[in-house]
Amino acid sequence: MQRTLRAARAATFAYFALNGFVLGMWVVHIPAIEQRAGISHAVLGSLLLLLGAGAFAGMQLVGPLADRFGARRVVPVSAALCAAAVALPGTATSGWALGAALLVLGFGNGCLDVGMNAHAVQVERGYGRPVMSSFHAVFSLGGVAASLVGARTLGWGWSAPATLSGTAGVCLVAALLVAPALLPRQQAATAEAQAPGADTGAPAPDAGGTGTVAAAKRTRRRVPGRIWLLAALALMVMLSEGAANDWSVLATRDVLHASPATAAFAYGCFATAMTAGRLLTDRVAGRFGPVAVVRWGAGTAAVGMVAVVCSPWIALALVGWTVFGIGLSGCVPQLFSVAGHADHEAAGANVSRVAGLGYLGMLAGPAAIGALTRIVPLNVAFLLPLVLCAVAAAAAGSLRTPPEAATPDRPAQAPTAPATRTAAP
Repeated sequence: MQRTLRAARAATFAYFALNGFVLGMWVVHIPAIEQRAGISHAVLGSLLLLLGAGAFAGMQLVGPLADRFGARRVVPVSAALCAAAVALPGTATSGWALGAALLVLGFGNGCLDVGMNAHAVQVERGYGRPVMSSFHAVFSLGGVAASLVGARTLGWGWSAPATLSGTAGVCLVAALLVAPALLPRQQAATAEAQAPGADTGAPAPDAGGTGTVAAAKRTRRRVPGRIWLLAALALMVMLSEGAANDWSVLATRDVLHASPATAAFAYGCFATAMTAGRLLTDRVAGRFGPVAVVRWGAGTAAVGMVAVVCSPWIALALVGWTVFGIGLSGCVPQLFSVAGHADHEAAGANVSRVAGLGYLGMLAGPAAIGALTRIVPLNVAFLLPLVLCAVAAAAAGSLRTPPEAATPDRPAQAPTAPATRTAAP
């Protein structure tokens, strides 16, 4: 079983990296795709909404499917769809064709996003300690790899259709090769039962005890309200992340009058801090629990944004973006993890709700900042993510598992549970 869990974890890493690589290759080729389609920046901005709409639809569809059929069946199909779809934007020669391509790509991305996170929750249960953040870190590393590969192929003069078609082929093969290592539903339940700290002698929820069944039903009835609260927190955090992704460079250049090369370091500092933070968050979550990660992380992000808003110096602003990235890095993985553990039978559906609303926040963030710049300077507009991070920090207690919903692998007092500090298989 230990070997099975390690293989499943490696496969989950592969799917997260694949997702990051596919999206990164699309981003790297946006200028070439825009030119090939013959559209303006404004039209492209409108078409990107279709990417988000497709992703949201895919998330809502795959969540229940993952619960019904198991992540092992859903993830490879979703990954294959996402991989194949990345070739479509490169072939578009009109705005209409590009819009259709982005809708399909977004749908595949949304399906894979929820499917692989639902499987990550299963793996995390088997390990008996937090491992979710490391998966999200590998997603970021996949994007970094895409930027390096894309820069090299563009330097060689390769066309967008050829490069993206090659990307689709390689990723499609990879998606199918690692699929056998994913956990089947029954094996995932066995891994959970054998997880460090699990009470293997406890009766199963469907063992026939009326008290246990009633408790399970009560838990399921109470979960949705809590899940929507987690989704609201995801919206706040991911809106802040989206604002940083799209506006950090412009703010450093226009507000602080940095050179284009120096301004690029703003996003570089933020992205690097996000990746490094996610590589470290699992250990922090295992020691202090998800509540502390979100509370102190969102609070740290708010402090970093204070520096961005108020700094008259470029260096201090870059420090602010770094602190902002470190603070935000662990928040989303913990929200997904808690949502997935809230109800084992509806893990996929719960993750889809949290991820879907969070993704809408990421799309809305850049637009909200843009709207605010019509009435206030750009740096002042960043008060919006500052306030949202402060609210998320204050509401972090909602991640705490209710006593009646506690499970052996996710006790009610997760921050101090010994099981969360047990070594992985």
